[in-house]
Amino acid sequence: RTRLNFPCFFSLPHEVFAKQLDGHPPQHQHRHWAQICSGNPTNQIRGCDRYGCGNFGADRHGGKEKHGGVDVICRDGATVYAPFSGQLSGPIRFFHNGNAIDDGVQIRGSGNRCFLTSLPLPSPPGYCVKLVCIHPIRYHGQIHRGQQLGKMLPMQKVFPGIISHIHVENCDHSDPTHLLTPDVPPLPQQDSRWATVCAGNPTNEIRGCDKYGCGYYGAPRRSGKGKHRAVDVICADGATVYAPFSGQLSGPVKFFHNGNAIDDGVQIRGSGFCVKLLCIHPIRYNGAISKGQVLGKMLPMQRVFPGITSHIHIENCDHSDPTSNLERGKGR
Repeated sequence: RTRLNFPCFFSLPHEVFAKQLDGHPPQHQHRHWAQICSGNPTNQIRGCDRYGCGNFGADRHGGKEKHGGVDVICRDGATVYAPFSGQLSGPIRFFHNGNAIDDGVQIRGSGNRCFLTSLPLPSPPGYCVKLVCIHPIRYHGQIHRGQQLGKMLPMQKVFPGIISHIHVENCDHSDPTHLLTPDVPPLPQQDSRWATVCAGNPTNEIRGCDKYGCGYYGAPRRSGKGKHRAVDVICADGATVYAPFSGQLSGPVKFFHNGNAIDDGVQIRGSGFCVKLLCIHPIRYNGAISKGQVLGKMLPMQRVFPGITSHIHIENCDHSDPTSNLERGKGR
């Protein structure tokens, strides 16, 4: 895959730089990119399908390479918009084989990070991004944030059954996820305490010990050779499961990788937390969710482990201990 990078040769005098700051003070500058595809107002990222996963850093070519972009869900033929204001250049070819989706365009602008000044002043924030698998209305000229950029190409013709998407890649190969995903506004009292996770367990009681093991963080696994890097919150089979905090969903998340009756789950990232909730079936794998909102249903754990204390496996994305966050929900 050929990657294109374009050097920057801009130099701004002090007067122009000052005018830019006056016209666009930091508190009024866009901290996140605009909606990219019609029908996907939150720039939901493609989860996993039989072709792979859409998150930044996902495995490619059997794990030999990593995904250098983010796949934003977009149905074939949908209208595509500019995520920020800037200068167009292209075309951008990704596959270099002339297939039905081998088209795209680059946008560079919004106070580009490559701007140079002769003064010891901080450069204004800027972006350079390639949007691939779209047909732009033009390859050159200026475009404004939210203005129509083009149309999504027919990805299903090339990859039948894939989650159709726009490949969004930063020119410097950094992760654009935080720019694509808008902040989830906190609840009035701040989302510092996790809510009840499972109906019937208002205090997020943690599984004790049974014939299969114990549910606390750090409990022995694999005959003492491993440690439990999660917490098991008691939950009856079929019970309603709620979001512990507000955030963005992504998934599915598989734990057993064997297709058994409880091999499903989802990740939530937001409000300063990132957690995986496993052995549940979520109502959806992508999009925003609010603290306390219905997340899904507990799966039939007794079918797989008869006699176990049925539970949701709750694992922090960084493998740290979530116990204190769960216990904050006691009595709430």
